[in-house]
Amino acid sequence: MSKLTIDGIDVVGKRVLVRVDFNVPLDADGGVLDDRRIRMAIPTLRSVLDRGGSLVLMSHLGRPAGTGFEPAYSLKPVADRLAELLPGVPVTLASEDCIGPNADRAVGGLEPGGIVLLENLRFHAAEKKNDPEFAAKLAAHGDVYVNDAFGTAHRAHASMVGVPEAMQDRHRVAGRLLEAELAFLSEAIDDAARPF
Repeated sequence: MSKLTIDGIDVVGKRVLVRVDFNVPLDADGGVLDDRRIRMAIPTLRSVLDRGGSLVLMSHLGRPAGTGFEPAYSLKPVADRLAELLPGVPVTLASEDCIGPNADRAVGGLEPGGIVLLENLRFHAAEKKNDPEFAAKLAAHGDVYVNDAFGTAHRAHASMVGVPEAMQDRHRVAGRLLEAELAFLSEAIDDAARPF
């Protein structure tokens, strides 16, 4: 299964918009209980950072109402953990939103080698509805789109479907995690053990 991947494109000086799956469990104090999903994204993130790009990350966390910012579902603990896992890399959380002035300011100030984590996509009902206007606003944050969220690849949400559609004039590629999962699936299908 041949797909264009993050390692096959030039990212120098580019803002790379990555759909990650940082839907991690949090403890009662809001700390990350299991950072496995964050750690699994690191190879893709490193690929971009090590080659002179910057990152704008999109994720959801939990099931907020979709009516605006809810502190209990903020990605702040995820941003804090990501900063711990990538020492020396500036990680900024776009406070309270993934689109609008705060997000635009955070992304606009992004330097090569830095990361902006957009706030929870599901603070907007438009994410689950695959709203084209919402998708276009997200797409404006990047020069390249990367899908590295295998766990949400089956969802027809704005960040998974609408954003790549809005970025048809730009590269749209698979991240290393998605590439690995697709390779495992291909192998299982192509080389399936036959019981008879």
